[in-house]
Amino acid sequence: MSELATTARPYARAAFEAATAAGAVPAWDEFLQRIAAVESDARVSALIGNPRVRNTDLVELLFSVAAAAAAAAAAAAAAGAAGASKASEADELRNFLQLLADNGRLRLLPEIGAQFAQLRADAEQVADVEVVSAEELTDAQSRMLSEALERRFKRRVRLHPRVDAALIGGAVVRCGDLVIDGSMRARIERLGAAVAGA
Repeated sequence: MSELATTARPYARAAFEAATAAGAVPAWDEFLQRIAAVESDARVSALIGNPRVRNTDLVELLFSVAAAAAAAAAAAAAAGAAGASKASEADELRNFLQLLADNGRLRLLPEIGAQFAQLRADAEQVADVEVVSAEELTDAQSRMLSEALERRFKRRVRLHPRVDAALIGGAVVRCGDLVIDGSMRARIERLGAAVAGA
């Protein structure tokens, strides 16, 4: 896994630098997340590395599927002057995909997308925090947790809550390598281990 991350790093950095220079970091981030999802589809993944499929055809397939998803999501967006910059942005994204295809690196797309998102979060001083709780968090709980985490991380926090009833109570907070397990399930497991060891 670390080899995959190491190989993807220069591509993620190059993509981030290109996106920053073009003032299009959010668009690149969204595109890379979409394209990573497309690449991870078993039908598409089977085409990558297939000697019968030309790189240009594969790039066009990946690009068109991701672009169609983006167009559907932004159907209400305005055209006009933005259309020219969108075309230039599309060319840059297509060229990036072609570079990956030519270097046999299309399978790195999910890792490149993840590293790009991390570079963006670092640049924007944002921490993405996953919160898994036994019950849905109230607005007050979310606000209190966000404030506490912002003090700890010294950056703005974006919470990504999800519910897992198996935790029984409490929550598990994950941010990068940091995991804070305050779930009742973890407490019961620790108590069981302590009793078994006694």
